[in-house]
Amino acid sequence: MEPAPPAAPAVRETLERLLASETFGRSERARRLLRYLVEREQAGEADRLKGLSIAMDVFGKDGDFDASTDAVVRVQAGRLRELLEQYFANEGIAEPVRIAIPRGGYVPSYEPNAIRLSSDARSASGKIAQRADATAEATATEYLGTLAEPAPLMGPATPAPSLTRQLLFFWAAMALVIVMLGVLIARQSNAFLGGKDATAPFETAGARSAAVQPVFDSLPLIYIAPKANGAETARVAASLRAGLADFDTIDFIGRDADATRERSQDPISFVFDVVPGPAAGDVTVELQSVATGRVLLSRNLAAAETTPSTVEGSIAGLLTSTVPASGAIYSYIDQSGVQTSQIGCLVLDDRYYLDMGAKTHEAAYRCLEKLANDGTKSSLIYAELASLHLEAVTSHYAYPPDATLEKAMSLAHRAIQMGPMSPHAHRAYGYLNSRLGNTDEAIRWMRKAYELNPYDLGMAAAYGYGLIFAGRYDEGMPILGHAVESFSGHPTWWDYGMFVGAFMQGDLKKAAIASESLRTTASKSHYLAARLIGAKISGRDKLASELANELVAEFPKFAADPRATFVDRKYPADLTDRLVQALRAAGIGNPS
Repeated sequence: MEPAPPAAPAVRETLERLLASETFGRSERARRLLRYLVEREQAGEADRLKGLSIAMDVFGKDGDFDASTDAVVRVQAGRLRELLEQYFANEGIAEPVRIAIPRGGYVPSYEPNAIRLSSDARSASGKIAQRADATAEATATEYLGTLAEPAPLMGPATPAPSLTRQLLFFWAAMALVIVMLGVLIARQSNAFLGGKDATAPFETAGARSAAVQPVFDSLPLIYIAPKANGAETARVAASLRAGLADFDTIDFIGRDADATRERSQDPISFVFDVVPGPAAGDVTVELQSVATGRVLLSRNLAAAETTPSTVEGSIAGLLTSTVPASGAIYSYIDQSGVQTSQIGCLVLDDRYYLDMGAKTHEAAYRCLEKLANDGTKSSLIYAELASLHLEAVTSHYAYPPDATLEKAMSLAHRAIQMGPMSPHAHRAYGYLNSRLGNTDEAIRWMRKAYELNPYDLGMAAAYGYGLIFAGRYDEGMPILGHAVESFSGHPTWWDYGMFVGAFMQGDLKKAAIASESLRTTASKSHYLAARLIGAKISGRDKLASELANELVAEFPKFAADPRATFVDRKYPADLTDRLVQALRAAGIGNPS
């Protein structure tokens, strides 16, 4: 008999935990879409969950929406399915209810979580493991003790032991030695993997206690294993190899993990399996942990997504959701409690860009700073440190004290020296030149970062963002817009770039939608200003009044003279004028 479907209260509780999770914390669009789908289905309106209604209700499209030319609903639904899989494989592994969006439609399905262990079952499994350890140790000790005892002297009547019996004793001894070694390895692996007795990493803003040192300081190791033939598979595998080789955030091993040494105890090794898909011409890409075999991602690419003209874009979206510090691999490692300083610092760095406040900034900065002081040779670390140093200057953070543009530029220059082909180093250098008002230099460096890794949508977004803030809105918007549409888990600054670009192109509806995504981040003057302008565009006067009051209370200097802030941040003159005009219409700024 099939289990009964979960009750509505259980579904709602699971939904709220999903929306509040770290997995979904990076994507306002995914949260908005998931809530809409579940609430409409639970309200008995499953028949309304069609592409057109979703496009209009969730993504602000109008009645002229054409799904054949605008793939926003399909793309975002695909990203939502990925995030759901990631959530239930990691944070939500013990959820009582699993929520899914079956392929081919948008109506959610719910089922009891079959892999959920009750606390009694988990306790029992732990006791069984303890008993196994104790039994193995006792048996081995007892047997080895008998081996240590002196053999009795044999009289003439005692027959000599047979060769077979001697071999049996030998193999029994070997088996018990192997058991003891297995117990020892298992215990040490548990500590290495961050088990219950392992010290949790990065609990302080700067570094762990001197008594607890990192076990290693490596980046995730990534392998690729094509397990199918055909032109489609060959294109996918070749694109994966090209993309993985360009990312700074991993170490790519260009061969199958099975061809190397045993890595079953290595918690930072992962493999992309390329296998046949469910239909002819389809290719499925699965990302697995080598140590545990857990599938972190499974993406089926239809034949239309693996053509020579589309495969790079398909793989770019897949890799951007898995390989950077914001992706599934780092999230899995972080949740596993693995003690590695470089990965931990990059996780803290990513958290800052999701919640841009003084506390998260200092935690990330101190962690990266310690690596630099300890002599790291990573250009990636210096690049991220340079960007954080610039954030300290522009946002006036207390740490590091006396932050300067000159020091930020020095860090970025060091990153370029250490990694002349590093996309992150080029992006950081471009970002700094943008802040200094060197527009042409900024675009040149950001374009180079994009060219060095076209598979990282983050590099594309930075290039598009740079073009927008250089006043080249028509050039930057398609690049940034494509990155936003392709990767739902993007950081907030992408949405701010979309707001600015759409606002300056006169697409006020798109600008208002982009501004809505800024409410999930820490309070910043320019983000609040964008939300205020978006609220006025949408005719939400009550919200606009609340945002105006918040802006005056939290950022009185900005509210008195927004133009000074925009000029200081080197905004283009036409953008500054339009923003100041819109804010004045909302009651912010000196009208003189």
